[in-house]
Amino acid sequence: MPNHNKIAIYPGSFDPITFGHLDIIRRASLLFDTVIVSVARNRQKKPLFDEHEREEMIRRCVSDLPGVEVDSFHGLLVDYARQKGAAAVIRGLRAVSDFEYEFQMALVNRKIDENLITVFLMTHDKYSYLNSTIVKELVSLGGDVGCFVPTHVKERLNEKLRKK
Repeated sequence: MPNHNKIAIYPGSFDPITFGHLDIIRRASLLFDTVIVSVARNRQKKPLFDEHEREEMIRRCVSDLPGVEVDSFHGLLVDYARQKGAAAVIRGLRAVSDFEYEFQMALVNRKIDENLITVFLMTHDKYSYLNSTIVKELVSLGGDVGCFVPTHVKERLNEKLRKK
């Protein structure tokens, strides 16, 4: 008997999670029965927070959203999606420049597994300029990021960047 539970993976580094990410997660949760927010290891990036710290921050942010789970993975996204029984990958788009890269990745994933679809969600316009790198830079320069991240994430950022 086929599984009718529609599962989607929302992969990312989430270093840290922002209100832009949370906007995508909330809207994806309206489209799928289960959304697995998956902290991915990106070899090109040196994260400020380790995987467990990022997972914990995300869990606190999504605890009120039914059907949203938090996990992490290493390796190919396609393999991870198969392991989880996911039908789709969620990707957020802020601008045309995001689309070009994400479109290429979607085509590669489709070549590896033609059954895995990519669903692109446009971010809310109030988050179109926001990314984790900007948030970390602002905190490192003494800026207040309370309008970009949840309070507990802001506190963790301040704590972590004060140590550096």
